[in-house]
Amino acid sequence: MIQNRLSAHIGYLFNEFPLVARIAAAAKAGFTAIEHPQPFSIPKADMRAALLENGLSFSQVAAGTGDLAKGEKGLAALPGRSLDFQRSFDVALEYAIAIGAPYIHPMAGIATNLSAEEALEVYLDNIQYAVEQTSGTNVKVLIEAISQQAIPAYAISTLEQACKVQDIFGPGNLSLLVDTFHAAADGIVIEHWIPQHIHRIGHIHMADYPGRHEPGTGFIDFDTILKILAEHQYREAIGFEYIPSISTAQSLAFLPGWKSRQHSRPAEWTETRRT
Repeated sequence: MIQNRLSAHIGYLFNEFPLVARIAAAAKAGFTAIEHPQPFSIPKADMRAALLENGLSFSQVAAGTGDLAKGEKGLAALPGRSLDFQRSFDVALEYAIAIGAPYIHPMAGIATNLSAEEALEVYLDNIQYAVEQTSGTNVKVLIEAISQQAIPAYAISTLEQACKVQDIFGPGNLSLLVDTFHAAADGIVIEHWIPQHIHRIGHIHMADYPGRHEPGTGFIDFDTILKILAEHQYREAIGFEYIPSISTAQSLAFLPGWKSRQHSRPAEWTETRRT
């Protein structure tokens, strides 16, 4: 059932409340999991207690985000920042293990004034570090393509790039975080792409396009996406990382219907890119 895998991104949702209060708010709204790239201001023991109290799991954290106040969006692809990345990853891994989070997302970063080859070389070295550190744990690495429309010059900006990186390390070592908004921004028809790549996916972010608001505000066919996930017996988290166009509670009007979905096999699709 889809309802068992719904994850609220509390960096985007429930911003009407302080960070700690968002945990209970997510549970009250019907989510079974939460996620946040930087939950580290909440001590591990306190986070564990809050998750237990509210019947939630934690689906993924980020690592190597950099200094967000300075506009950094990750470190993994930036020359000269590998030690910073590794320190950040170690902190994130310790935290993830303590709270039972199954995934860490090392953010690539903005590769301004770098060739694609230079950025990729640094990125692969740091992903190798991440894969080695998670070996023997219950935590795996996630990689995400963030569209140029959202973050210009982001080092990993297409699903094609992300798949190539995954192929280097193997799906047993790292999985894809697939974001419907970023895919649509890159011209991908995500409901056609998913069936061919479902084995690659460890986490999905739902946000409509354009606008990055709640499902139903743009043109993405979420009904078909849900059918595909059910048909392929997708068992990983479905995260909601969108900017509410209204209050968070009002924006979740679609959620009861999603939670009760049981779908039959859909038709076959072959198209993978919008024209």
